[in-house]
Amino acid sequence: MKRFKYEFLSEAIKNNVLTFGEFELKSGRRSPYFFNAGKFSSGSAITTLGRCYAAAIIESNLPFDVLFGPAYKGIPLTISTVSALYEVYGLEVGYCYNRKEKKTHGEGGRLVGAPPVGNILIIDDVITAGTAVTQIFQLLDDKKEANVVGVVVGLDRREIANDGNTVAQKLQKKFSIPIISVIDIDDIFAFLLERPEMRVWANAVGDYRHKYGI
Repeated sequence: MKRFKYEFLSEAIKNNVLTFGEFELKSGRRSPYFFNAGKFSSGSAITTLGRCYAAAIIESNLPFDVLFGPAYKGIPLTISTVSALYEVYGLEVGYCYNRKEKKTHGEGGRLVGAPPVGNILIIDDVITAGTAVTQIFQLLDDKKEANVVGVVVGLDRREIANDGNTVAQKLQKKFSIPIISVIDIDDIFAFLLERPEMRVWANAVGDYRHKYGI
C-alpha cells in the first residue's frame, strides 16, 4: 500500500473519522463502516490530511491551477491541500470556495479566494450523491476561463447503485472528468486484513464489497 494511503487510513481511524460497526446509509443499505471527515478537527490531523490529498493529486498527473472547495467540508480540505502542495512540492497554487448563500454586502458574490481561472480541481471529502460537484459545475458555468479537470475526494466507496453504476462513474460520464480518491473500499479492506485485531471488520467490509462493490 502506498504511504499516503496508509497515513490517511491511520489518521482516519485514530480520529474516529473511519469507524466500524453497523450503520444505516441514506440508501437504506447497512454498512460495516462509516466515514465522517468532519472529525479531522485538529492541527496535526488536518496537516496529515492535506499531505495525503496533495500526494494523490501529484500522482494523478492532472494539470491544475486552482483548487476549489465546496462549502462546507471542502473548504478546510482545500486549504490544507494547497498548504501541503507548497510545503512538500514547492507549488504555489490558489484556492477558492463558495458561500452557501450569495453575499449582498462588502465584496459580495458567492465565491471567495483566488479567481477560478485555468484548470480547476474540485476537492471534497466523499461523493455520496454527487450533488456538491454538480452545484459547483453550475456555479462555474458562466466563468469562461474556468476549466474543471477533475474531482479529488478522500474516500470512494465504489458502490453500485440500482442503475448499475457508481456515483463516481455517473459523474465521470456526465462531466467527462476523472474522479480521483485518496483511498477506496479496497484500501480499507487491505488495511484491515493486515491487522489481526481488526480481522472481523475486514471480513465484514469484504462481504459488503462483494455484495455492493464494483
